[in-house]
This record gives sequence, structure tokens and C-alpha cells, in this order.
Amino acid sequence: MVKSRVPEWLNSSLWSSPIDEDRFSRYASKFATTDSPVSPPVPILQPEPPRQPEPPTRPPVGRDTDNEDENGGCTAEDIARQAQLVVEVPLSRKVINVRVLRRLSLEGIPGGAAAGIRPTVWKILLGYLPCEQVIWSTELFKKRSQYHRFKEDLLMNPSEITRRLEKSAKIANNEEKFESTGPLPRSRVAHEEHPLSLGKNSVWYQYFQDSEIIEQIERDVKRTHPNMDFFCGDSALAKHNQEAMRRILIIFAKLNPDIRYVQGMNEVLAPIFYVFSNDPDLENSESAEADTFFCFVELLSGFRDLFCQKLDNSVVGIRSTITRLSELLKEHDEELWRHLEITTKVNPQFYAFRWITLLLTGEFSFTDTLRIWDTLLSDPEGPLETLLRVCCGMLILARRRLLAGDFTSNLKMLQHYPPTNISHLLHVANKLRSQPSLL
Repeated sequence: MVKSRVPEWLNSSLWSSPIDEDRFSRYASKFATTDSPVSPPVPILQPEPPRQPEPPTRPPVGRDTDNEDENGGCTAEDIARQAQLVVEVPLSRKVINVRVLRRLSLEGIPGGAAAGIRPTVWKILLGYLPCEQVIWSTELFKKRSQYHRFKEDLLMNPSEITRRLEKSAKIANNEEKFESTGPLPRSRVAHEEHPLSLGKNSVWYQYFQDSEIIEQIERDVKRTHPNMDFFCGDSALAKHNQEAMRRILIIFAKLNPDIRYVQGMNEVLAPIFYVFSNDPDLENSESAEADTFFCFVELLSGFRDLFCQKLDNSVVGIRSTITRLSELLKEHDEELWRHLEITTKVNPQFYAFRWITLLLTGEFSFTDTLRIWDTLLSDPEGPLETLLRVCCGMLILARRRLLAGDFTSNLKMLQHYPPTNISHLLHVANKLRSQPSLL
């Protein structure tokens, strides 16, 4: 008989300890780098006119206001941290100290006024914005211009591609001006560019190959968060947002032929696009589509192997990742692990596959998802390691119900995880670290 192991810290007085409202004030003096920043190179682009002071924060479009009180659900600790983040992160320093930024945002960015800095914080944590604020405008201009070129090159109808190729050939041969409107005569369409061509190098062949994926993207985008007007419905806002998400996913699929599009990527995309679209800076919110694309690519780079079907059975695939979660639970709560996997025979793939591949977007309210993602993006060990600890914490917090349940009741609960205190969950997840925090 194996002696059951119950994590003693679960019964610690830590859960009932009073909140130290001054805990974050200790970080204020450490936020700026001690060394004088090196003067950045002069941008090669034409300098922009001085930016006017930012207008007051506008309320997010289509915001999910469930379970929020008049103060945005902020505790005294949240308000103290909110004030520090607003002052320290966005404007006060020429060089952002990412280490301290991670430490501050690891426990979440509060609601209210501080929520307006979440777009900037996420862009820094994902490496989209450099630490030196003076070059932000230049970098953003480059990235947004690049995304515009992606749209022009990758979303073009094959008819237009063929026309441009023909026009380029005419110009190269110094022939007469090519008529740019109307259907192309059959004689001017090369065999490999004909819609009925079976050649794999044909633009039409690729177009028809993409059609199935595009149809799947369109169906999934329309089903994204059906309870939020921001994503679903017949309003102009919802349709605009759906079209932007559709373009992002199509471009991603075309630029990543080994992965293409995997069902559920729309759910991972949604929090980023929502946050960036609600940036209080109008210029940034209008460029949310481009910014979202690059941050989505960066986020998925850490989970890329989980979406590649060819790697499912490899050491980096989804099955191996689920096994790591099982081993993590066994290490910290062997009694619960034994009950789930041996006694009731609940295979972790039955519930953890969705938890991991969707980054918990389907298990909690949208507001709670954003709070969890603050931690996922802030942890220096990387979002995947943090995600596994959060998933393990979800199991440990539900241990009493799980230990009392059978196969049917446990599986039902894990596939429909009950509401929980997110701060408590993240604290439990942090206790599961194999080593002291790098922060």
C-alpha cells in the first residue's frame, strides 16, 4: 500500500494570512535600470510629429462586465499595484526593466484604469516591443507595414496574381501598355496558371487547397465567444472583428505550412485581439490586427509542437506534454493521481488536451482568462511550464470532489471545470515550482 502524499502547504495558514498591501511598493525603486541607457541609433524613417498627451482611458469595446463591482473588482492590493503600474510602466522610463515588469504583472494586471496598460505590457512580455521606448514608433511602423504586405501578397485572388504576372512580363518586354481591367483572354493565361490546372505549382491549385482551411477558419471565427458582442452577432463591430481574425488566421496558415490552421487557434487568438483592440491609444487600437498577428505568432512559437499532428507521439508533442502534467500531479499529490488514473481510470487526455491546446480559454470566464494570461506571459520559465502548473493546481484545488467521485462524475467535472478563485489558483500553481522563482 503506497502511502498517500498530500501537499501539506494546502492546509497552511498562508490562505488566511492578511494581505500585505505594501508588498509592491518595495519594487518602485528597482523598476528603472541603474545604468544610463545607451543612446539609440537615429531612426531611418521620417520622424513623426510629437505625440499629444494620451486622452483619458475609454471603456473597452464589447467588454464583458460580468461579476464586476463598481470599482472593477479591485482589492486594496490591486489598487496599490494599479497605481504603481500606471506610473512606472508606460511613460516614466526610457528603458523598461523587463525583470521588474514581469514581477509586477505576474500576479495580474487589475481592472479599472490599469487595464489600459495591458496591451503595452503584453507586447513587451511577448517581445513585440523592445525595452527602449524611443524606438517603439519605428519598430511598430516596420511591423505594421510588413503585415500590410502580407495581406497584399497572401490574400490576393489568383486572377489578380495572374494579371500582375502578365503585366510584369509586358513591362519587362517593353510592350504596349497592358489593359488592367476586365477578364484575361484565354490565350494570355499560361497553362500552369489556368483554374483547371492540376500542377502543384499553380496558384489556382494552391487556392483550392486552401479553400477547405479557409472555410474551417470562417466557421470557427463565427463561433468565438458567442456570449460576447465584441466577437459575435450581426453588428458592424462583430463583423469587422471577425474579418480581422479571419485574415490573421489565414495569413498564419499560409506562412506556416507545417502547421497550417488547427481548430481552436481562434480561441487562442481572441484574448490578444480583444486586448489590443481595446487599447486606449487610438493609433494602437486601429492597428490591433497587425499587432495581434505578430504577438499571436510569438505566443504560438512556444506551443508550436503541440499543434503539429506529426509530432503528437514525440517527446515534444501533445501526448508527451499531457504525460508531464500527469507526472507533475503524481509528484505533488500522489493520492489524487492514483485515484484519478488507477482507481477511476480517468485518462488525462480526456480533459487536459483542451486545457493545454486552448491555453485554458475554454475553462474560465473571459475576464479570468485575461488574468491567467497575465501570469502565463509574465513567468520567465515560459508560458508552457506555467500552464502545466496551473492545470495541476486546478486538479489539486478540486481534490476533495475528485477523491469522492467516480469515473463519470470526475470526468464531467473536469470537462466543465467549476468557477474558482483565480488568485488562489495561481498561488497554488506558483507553489508547485520545482525551484525558487527566477524573479
